[in-house]
Amino acid sequence: MPVPSAPRQALARELARSIQGEVRFDPGSRALYATDASNYRQVPIGVVIPKSKEDVIRAVEICRRHGAAVLPRGGGTSLCGQCCNVAVVIDFSKYLNRILEIDPARKLARVEPGCVNDDLRNAARRYGLTFAPDPATHNHNTLGGMVGNNSCGPHSVMGGETTHNVIALEVLTYDGKHMTVGERGEDEIFEKLRDLRDRYAEQIRQKFPPIPRRVSGYNLPALLPENGLNVAQALVGSEGTCVTVLEATLRLVDDPPARSLLVLGYPDVYCAGDHVPEVMRHGPIALEGIDDRLIDDMKAVHLHPGDVDMLPEGRGWLLVEFGGKDKRESDERAHAAMAALEKAEHPPTMRLYDDPPLEEKIWKMRESGLGATAHPPEKPLTWEGWEDSSVPPENLGKYLRELRRLFERYGYECDLYGHFGQGCVHTRIDFDLETAEGIGKFKSFLHDAAKLVTSLGGSISGEHGDGQSKAELLPIMFGEELMRAFREFKAIWDPDNRMNPGKIVDAYRVDENLRLGTRYAPPAVGTWFRYPDDGGDPARAALRCVGVGECRKHDAGTMCPSYMATREEMHSTRGRARLLWEALNGNVIRGWKDEHVKQALDLCLSCKGCKGECPVKVDMATYKAEYFAHYYKGRIRPLNAYAFGYIDKWSRVASHLPGIAGWAANSALSKALLKIPKQRTLPRFAAQPFTKTFRGAGSGRRVILWPDTFNNYFHPEVAHAAAEALARAGCEVHVPSQPLCCGRPLYEFGLLDSARSYLKKILGNLHDDIQAGTPIVGLEPACVSVFKEELPNLLAHDEQAHRLSQQVHMLSDFLVHKAPAFPFGQVQRKAVVHGHCHHKSVLGMQAEEEVLRRLGLDFQVLDSGCCGMAGSFGFEEAKYDVSVACAERVLLPSIKELDADTLVMTNGFSCRAQIEELAGRRPLHLAEVLKMSL
Repeated sequence: MPVPSAPRQALARELARSIQGEVRFDPGSRALYATDASNYRQVPIGVVIPKSKEDVIRAVEICRRHGAAVLPRGGGTSLCGQCCNVAVVIDFSKYLNRILEIDPARKLARVEPGCVNDDLRNAARRYGLTFAPDPATHNHNTLGGMVGNNSCGPHSVMGGETTHNVIALEVLTYDGKHMTVGERGEDEIFEKLRDLRDRYAEQIRQKFPPIPRRVSGYNLPALLPENGLNVAQALVGSEGTCVTVLEATLRLVDDPPARSLLVLGYPDVYCAGDHVPEVMRHGPIALEGIDDRLIDDMKAVHLHPGDVDMLPEGRGWLLVEFGGKDKRESDERAHAAMAALEKAEHPPTMRLYDDPPLEEKIWKMRESGLGATAHPPEKPLTWEGWEDSSVPPENLGKYLRELRRLFERYGYECDLYGHFGQGCVHTRIDFDLETAEGIGKFKSFLHDAAKLVTSLGGSISGEHGDGQSKAELLPIMFGEELMRAFREFKAIWDPDNRMNPGKIVDAYRVDENLRLGTRYAPPAVGTWFRYPDDGGDPARAALRCVGVGECRKHDAGTMCPSYMATREEMHSTRGRARLLWEALNGNVIRGWKDEHVKQALDLCLSCKGCKGECPVKVDMATYKAEYFAHYYKGRIRPLNAYAFGYIDKWSRVASHLPGIAGWAANSALSKALLKIPKQRTLPRFAAQPFTKTFRGAGSGRRVILWPDTFNNYFHPEVAHAAAEALARAGCEVHVPSQPLCCGRPLYEFGLLDSARSYLKKILGNLHDDIQAGTPIVGLEPACVSVFKEELPNLLAHDEQAHRLSQQVHMLSDFLVHKAPAFPFGQVQRKAVVHGHCHHKSVLGMQAEEEVLRRLGLDFQVLDSGCCGMAGSFGFEEAKYDVSVACAERVLLPSIKELDADTLVMTNGFSCRAQIEELAGRRPLHLAEVLKMSL
């Protein structure tokens, strides 16, 4: 129920006066936290981002005086609606995220609730230890969220669920009790819990299935005498409905230093399920299952296209990981299992992987389940709702068969995969959540599925919890008497029902608060882009983000550079996608002119890291360009939009007087007018552009060398080196007959009318070469990605555009795939390589690395993310700090520690500018290194 504005603002003012952290009750922040990774949406009262425990204590006290509900939250990746509510959201992930202690002797760790799972795992690995639960979101989910959800993951086979790994919790109740609980609690509460336990002990023993995965309901078995009346473990999985966790003491387990992966192939996933108990007898540390439908969907969305061929023959597979003190021991365990399985009546096909890079590829395939199934091409969208049920492993094969029959009875299509070693099955289902009939069928299916899983001794939830998605189904599993016990358990901790109310007990129905529902009516909007991956439907594109938050990782990859720098939800890909959806569909913010969306998109570097790394391929660079085109319609853009957006035109003018133009561009007046940071020096124009001095080169096959604006006017030596390389490859090198530009800088400012005109001009000028199939070789990754991505998206129905898109190649791709006789020389040097964002995310670096190998370089490709310059981004005063922070994360430290003889390589113009200015090294383009070799 909405909270009236006046009381909300009074609460916000008191919170802002009383805590050191951040208080955000503005419409944009409320819209940002209105949903999680579930089917549900509830707009919060406001958001508090505390900087200390004291902030949390004061915030909860103030909320209590105002009667406002409270929702503690970590990474917001919950799949069942636990992390959205009409409450004050307390977000722990930005500041309260430290590892406070690791005690290797006692094998424990103390952490703040916002600490990321992989941060603890990486720190513990130095002592040969790990935190066993590792859900698919392990690189960005928080340990507080894992405690709230009782998270698991593949390696809970080795170490159990989160509840088995919690030693003590420091907690705060809504009425202000601040305590540490472990095997007992604060006196009054402890006595009430013991009384509840005594009255319901037999029901608890009878109704809670003794299976490896049981995450449904409150964890009352932890209160039994045989389990030590462990209050901390009883709170694990309570989803923020009882207490706020301020600190957790966690158990660590030995981390096997060596691992071997055995993949078993079966005729179908049902046979794979039948064999799980037999495989488990060999003591794996993880056992996962996948079916053929998942593999088919991976192929359809081009996820790991080359890796699926690594699987042994079959249509259902088990991924079985063994650990050991060294590779010999882990391999021996795998071989022993293989020898035993070969003697079975119907032995599986087998393939053992003991090379870590290959093993990682297989695991990535398994972790890609969500990305492969959420947006299958030419199929309905899929949703959570029955995504983590579990049964005793000995019943897994039977459950998979009967579950498939249930799907078929309801007309649902879905893939089956999951943590088969513990009987947990994952899937996403093509529910219709927009019509009354579809929602009714959805609800009926859930009730039938709950009856099926409980009839086989299983659990409605085996990993993702109850929240709102499953709460209505809990009486089917536990009965009314235990539901009464659940209500009493919550009331002991939260008698006023102000902690995340409406979840687990006395919960909303499964068909309430749906993000879509029968009122969902996306507006019919005219768009510049055609969204071919979403059937041409911008509304479907707006739904692409499913909220799992892979963009919130902060220690690897490219996505999302501004989030890595700021740790702000609105600067994650997920945050931006949510604000865009809210602007188009919500009731808190609305329309193409919303300033909250504009603010979030301003710090998007258009790096396309999300297109390459997001499990569902959210393309925020495209959405940003689209939004800005609408936002600025009828408005004058800032001056720098015209200065940088039309850099090709200004460069053409400047090429007549390059010295004077360079001086003028870097003058104090220009910097002030264009809001360029004083610290920045704009790149100098070359004395003469490449196209003015190039007279053709080579003989043989006709090739067009694309003279992009940056290499043409600023680094013509790169283009000349490329022309020389192409000539030695047996090509007759040409350039376009008139000045052309792909228009890459225009997209940053939403200048899509001009961008389309630029592309049409290219199609006209290159008409004959396009029809002749002439290869076009590019040097700037950002420009080549325009031909691969923006061109067929803006001109979706133009066949010439599609032909051109296929004919453009990066220099390395052309040499590897189109010039087999190229005479590679040798460069016996060390090199570090920084991949341009578009090169990594859109084009792929495989050919680039192959060329470097053929050149004999001893090279390392840095996992350096985005350099932070990103075209004009780093030249904007308001973005300078973020630009530098992106570079300082990995790139600058890596380069500054190099010796002078080590080459620094990158193909991106903006990357070269950033490195040159901040690291004092002149990076080389691949073309220049090729020239060195020749």
